[in-house]
Amino acid sequence: MKKLLVVCGATATGKTALAVECAKRLNGEVVSADALLVYRGLTIGTAKPTKEEMGGVPHHMIDVAEPTERFSVSDYERLARPIVEDILARGKLPVLCGGTGFYLNALLYERTLGGAPADAALRARLEAVAEEKGKAYLHEMLREVDPESAETLHENDVRRVIRALEIYALTGKRKSEQHDALTPRYDFSAVAFAFPRGQLYARIDARVDAMMRAGLVEEVKGLLARGVAEDAQCMQGIGYKEVVEGLKNGYMQSTMSDIIKKNTRNYAKRQLTFFKKFANLRLLAPQSAEKAADEVIEEYEQH
Repeated sequence: MKKLLVVCGATATGKTALAVECAKRLNGEVVSADALLVYRGLTIGTAKPTKEEMGGVPHHMIDVAEPTERFSVSDYERLARPIVEDILARGKLPVLCGGTGFYLNALLYERTLGGAPADAALRARLEAVAEEKGKAYLHEMLREVDPESAETLHENDVRRVIRALEIYALTGKRKSEQHDALTPRYDFSAVAFAFPRGQLYARIDARVDAMMRAGLVEEVKGLLARGVAEDAQCMQGIGYKEVVEGLKNGYMQSTMSDIIKKNTRNYAKRQLTFFKKFANLRLLAPQSAEKAADEVIEEYEQH
């Protein structure tokens, strides 16, 4: 089994540059694992890599959905798995790159979803709830009966949220009590830059400042003008929801920027908590992508 390489960790830590450098040297292709990069038209607020930043390396799972669409973890798994298999079949290395842990887990693992049988009618009713009242409402339904599962399942992962509710309805037992197993699909090693907290926050602030200068507010205005709804899934991403709220309330751009920075720092904290438990993860000292790639490749080739 060929070993995959995962470049993960918090936002603004230089994941793309490291993934590209490793892919260049290991005959690889990059598969994005970022929940906002899937959307066409979301460029500035996602720090979507430019052609220059891609360095001639093929990138996948970027610009695969319209901003008006809902895109779930299940959608990601459905689209990304054949790409990984194709890269492997061509004798190349998939380099998974991103900070959306739920996407990475969906790709790297098979997950058993409890021992209860399926109930098509119940599932259809829950799907209707999600469609009519939104995924956040459905997720809150789960939180009321199984808060532990609600903590581990993202609201965008509607399929698994529905399954957890189905298990509870059919068995009277919480999904979290059933200790579902994660079965690895692939052998993989994972790396992430470990920046001191203050340095990470400074990088986040600098990135947000750059996004605002590059025209994030104009990008959001353009999406709204194209008919993307304020409550669209893509507009719930950090950077976009704050600008939408700022435009509605007449905030100055400096105020929007401050709120984005605060929310991004909070998101980075959640990412760090998630990746602390990530399997096969090696933390790298802050350094250039080239030097970090030397370390990563040396270890990878010894495997």
